[in-house]
Amino acid sequence: MNADPTVLLTAQGQELLARLAADASPGPSSLALATRLRREYPASLVAAATAQHELRLAARAKFARAMRMLFTRAGYEQSSSEAIARYRSGRFGDARRVADLCCGIGGDLLALASGREVLAADLDETHARLAVYNAGVYGEAANVRMAVADVRDLTLAGLDGVFIDPARRAGDHRFRAGVSQPPLDWCLGLPDRVPAVCVKAAPGLPAELIPPGWEAEFIADGRDLKEAVLWSPALAGAARRATILPGGDTLTAVPGDPVPVTEPGEYLLDPNPAVTRAGLVEDLARTLSVGQAGQAGQAGQPVRAAKIDPRIAFLTLDSDVRTPFARTLRVLHSAPWNEKQFAKRLRDLGIGAADIRRRGLAGDVDQIHRRLKLAGPNRGTVVITRVSDRPWGLICVDCGP
Repeated sequence: MNADPTVLLTAQGQELLARLAADASPGPSSLALATRLRREYPASLVAAATAQHELRLAARAKFARAMRMLFTRAGYEQSSSEAIARYRSGRFGDARRVADLCCGIGGDLLALASGREVLAADLDETHARLAVYNAGVYGEAANVRMAVADVRDLTLAGLDGVFIDPARRAGDHRFRAGVSQPPLDWCLGLPDRVPAVCVKAAPGLPAELIPPGWEAEFIADGRDLKEAVLWSPALAGAARRATILPGGDTLTAVPGDPVPVTEPGEYLLDPNPAVTRAGLVEDLARTLSVGQAGQAGQAGQPVRAAKIDPRIAFLTLDSDVRTPFARTLRVLHSAPWNEKQFAKRLRDLGIGAADIRRRGLAGDVDQIHRRLKLAGPNRGTVVITRVSDRPWGLICVDCGP
C-alpha cells in the first residue's frame, strides 16, 4: 500500500484512525471493521487508514506514542527507535540549536527537539509533513523549523550541532553499506561548517571509510545490533565504542597485553554483537581480568578471561561473571566436535530444546538441529566453533542476566 498518509491529516482521516485504534490488533475483527467503514468513507481513505493502523501497531516496538503518530513504511523501517534517539540526543550535550538532516518521519527529531531549536530538513515533502506532525504528538512542534530541500543546499550558520541520517538504499532498493545520499564524503565534511556532527551509518560500514579522529559507535538494544553512528572529533570520546541499551552501558578500548588463548573453561562468554562489530572483544576480556577492573568471581576467585581461538569472538573463564556486554554460559560439555557423540551427550543431559550457535565453521544450522534429534525437558545452547583452529563443540546452559 503506497497511499499518501498525509490524507489522514484531515478531520475525516483522524476520525477514521481513531475508530481503527479502538480495535487493539490486526486480524479478522479489524478487517471486518474496515469493510464496514467503506460504507461510510471513501474506499481510498479507508485503505490509507487501514495501512496506517497496521504501521502504528508495528511501530509500538519503537515509539511509546506510535498509535498517535503517522508513518510511511520506508520511513518507519529506516527510523531510529525512541530509546536510541534519546540516547544519541544526549551526546549532543548542551547544544541548543541543531539540525536534523534527512529527518524522515522524525524518529530522531522527537528527541533532538526536546529543549532545543531544531532545523529539520528532508527532500521528501511527505516525510517532512509527517515529521512535523509527529513532533507535535510529542509536544515539540514549536521547537521545529522545517525545510523541504536538498540538505546540501542549506545554510547551517549559527548551529551548535548536526545530526544526519543519509539514505542508504541504492537505486535498486538493496541495502549496501557505504552507499548513501548525500554521499558519505559530503557528510564527513560537515565538521568544516559545524564542528559537532553525528552521522548515522550502516553497522557494516567498512572501517577504512572512517576518518582519523572520528568515533565509530555501535549500538545494540539488548543483543540486537541496531545501528552504527559516527561522531566527529568534537564529540568523539574514543575511536570505537559499543553501547548497550536500555542501560546505556558503554565499552571502549582498554590498553593492555594481548589476551591469552586457551581451551574453554567452566564458563563461556558470548560477546554482544555491538562489542564484536566494534572490534572490542579483547578489550572486554581485559576489563574482566584482574588488574584492570578488579573483578572477582564466585567466592572471591580471581577472573582470568581468555580467548578460545585467535580469530573467534568467544571468551572463556573459570568464574561466573556477569556483564552487560556478553551473555554468560556455563559449560556442561566441551570436546572436539563430533556430531554423533554430541547427539548422544545431549540426550544424556535431557536437552530437548537448544539454540545452536555456529561461529568459525561451515554447516547448515537447521540441518544440524534436525540430525541431533533432541529430546528431553531441558534447554541448552550448543556452540559449534573452533578452538585453536580445531573444530570444537560445547554444550552450555544460560546463566541468566
